[in-house]
Amino acid sequence: MFTGIITTIGYLEAIIEKGDRLFRVSCEWDCMAIDLGSSIACSGVCLTVVDRGDRWFEVAASKETLALTNLFNWHIGVSINLERALCIGDEIGGHIVSGHVDGVAEISSITPVGDSHVVWLSSPLSLVPLVAVKGSVALDGVSLTVNSVTNSSFSVNVIKHTWDFTGWALTKCGQKMNMEVDMLARYVARLAEFNKE
Repeated sequence: MFTGIITTIGYLEAIIEKGDRLFRVSCEWDCMAIDLGSSIACSGVCLTVVDRGDRWFEVAASKETLALTNLFNWHIGVSINLERALCIGDEIGGHIVSGHVDGVAEISSITPVGDSHVVWLSSPLSLVPLVAVKGSVALDGVSLTVNSVTNSSFSVNVIKHTWDFTGWALTKCGQKMNMEVDMLARYVARLAEFNKE
């Protein structure tokens, strides 16, 4: 489990095709202290560490993960929002994030407003009912509050700190972002579906 509070930015060093696709990510962490088999949220996708060195780690992505996320677009040098899994007693500063991406949203506009940026994204139609004003959403692993919702899109406000210290500063219109809806919305939707059966 994660919180959507990014602790560092990593950079993709290598892509290795070896059964599943392996991604080697460099970062400022002491990666030798990361246990093999640990979970790390990489731009919102929960991935398992399969190897590591002093300042890098490798994670494996299955065909299913590549099909449902923006990882198929990753290239050498791309910046990656990183968050280690929660430990008992850690502060939950964002919201509960599983790292199980629901779909890919696309940025349609970015507007500076004061020190912040208002970002509109188009959402997969299947996820539209699960996004609510003042609800939570994780975009590329970043916990954000939904500002507005239409029939097919929604907006978030990205404050200066988040903009400067995550991959948001490099975003542009047309970019696809890993989207995870609030976990509570998933279960409420499933319960409503079950009650109709």
